[in-house]
Amino acid sequence: MNKPSQPLSLPQLLADFRLLVYLFAGFRLIMAMVYQPYVFELYQEDRTPITIERGMSNFGDLRYYYQFAQLSDQGELPYRDYWHEFPPVWITLFIGIYQARGEPDFTGWATLIGLVMAGFDIGNLVLLRFLGRRLHDEQTGIALPWVYAVLAAPVIFSWWTFETIVVFFLLLALWWLLEGRDRRSAVVTAVGTLTKYTPILLLPAVWRFYDRRRAIQYTVISLLIVILVLGALIVWGGRMAVASLLSQFNKASYESIWALIDGNLRTGSFTGPESRFDPDNAFLPYGNDPVIPVWLRTIPFVLLGLYIFTRKLRQDDRGVIAFVTITLVLFFLWAHGWSPQWILTLTPLILLNFPSRDGVLVCLALAFSGFVEYPVLFMRTGDTGGEISGALVIPYIAIILLRTGLLVGVVVALYQRLTRGVSDEAA
Repeated sequence: MNKPSQPLSLPQLLADFRLLVYLFAGFRLIMAMVYQPYVFELYQEDRTPITIERGMSNFGDLRYYYQFAQLSDQGELPYRDYWHEFPPVWITLFIGIYQARGEPDFTGWATLIGLVMAGFDIGNLVLLRFLGRRLHDEQTGIALPWVYAVLAAPVIFSWWTFETIVVFFLLLALWWLLEGRDRRSAVVTAVGTLTKYTPILLLPAVWRFYDRRRAIQYTVISLLIVILVLGALIVWGGRMAVASLLSQFNKASYESIWALIDGNLRTGSFTGPESRFDPDNAFLPYGNDPVIPVWLRTIPFVLLGLYIFTRKLRQDDRGVIAFVTITLVLFFLWAHGWSPQWILTLTPLILLNFPSRDGVLVCLALAFSGFVEYPVLFMRTGDTGGEISGALVIPYIAIILLRTGLLVGVVVALYQRLTRGVSDEAA
């Protein structure tokens, strides 16, 4: 018989990574049982039904995605029969789960999705452990996962969106890149890009920190996989596939400093399935045209990016992570819209770059501003068709300015981290 485990001191307890994984997974499983997603209908006085959602998925996008999964009951598939705004990995996953379960109700389907996301999030926790230990030391390698485990944003967004998968592929690609497993990293970068386009932003770091031969090989592998998959979709789906892949680049600005300038005070959500069978609808802006043309907005960001790229930068692993992070933050500042789930992408990267109280506070501030924006403010726009108005305008503007200021501050801090102590001989 095995001896019972001995009592642990506080340092031993906190240093036990397996225990952290048990707590991390157990918390998510218990939340999945207690706050199961479900929907029901209430009827207004005129007998018009209103669908109400409750549980962990409330305020998220799962019910929106469930409508597309249901289209597969009639043999309707994305990219061929209707346009869908994301690359194929995510929609293939959620339709596959729907069909594998035999057309489940929303509760069963959403719970499975949440559990799959929990699995990816455990992977994020483990990768944060590996990266923290490699970049810093053993103590930091265990401290960062503890911080991540008690943050609210990761558990909430894992029930709202699929950003958890994007973060997993991003961190895994970074880990294998630092480990010198370039081919594996390049393949993962491609899969991440086919989930959401942002992981392709690892390529500038590859070109900046590694020799030309490695950079070419990495780029060819990543882009070839992406091009082959997207090309096959276009051959299969024709104009509907093209509309799907370009839809994100045509919609109006939203939830960003550019949206304030344009007077667009809505979220970046697309319409439901009913309008998706006409590919022309994918090219509608659903908002005001940009006051500042995209090309003009792009110039200062390109110049800033080239300036950073050509500076003498630290050449160690910390430099790689800092460069990837500054690339992503600049992209988020440049983008015409802001998605609150991007907080999830930034959180582990900020912690890895700034494993201190300041880094944790930045993560908390981004999460706080994000959740005030949505759902706190946007849930009060039912009477205005989802548009911020009246007394909500001032706090909404303040939140966007606060977040933008935080991200600018992160860029400055990352640049200082990249250039501090670099000798004249540094490459």
